Amino acid sequence: MKILKLSLAILVLTLTACASTGDIENIQSQVDTLKVSVAQISTDARNAQVSVADAAAKATIAQIATEKAAKLSKEASAKLDYLFKKIVSK
Repeated sequence: MKILKLSLAILVLTLTACASTGDIENIQSQVDTLKVSVAQISTDARNAQVSVADAAAKATIAQIATEKAAKLSKEASAKLDYLFKKIVSK
């Protein structure tokens, strides 16, 4: 972004020496358009970062729930095996 600003400043200074008022206004308009585009890209990037963080948190929660479900399933299976063996042994 700093390089873009520096490049635009150099371009404006270079063209100012031999540019008409209309040319300068055109360049200023392009610079203003670029500033708006950069601001929008920055906003989009921040929104994407928030979305990624939210997705990561949800994935962590899902992983914890999956591990808990697997543990409960294993415990239930062990209890059923115990009860089955108890019934069969009678």
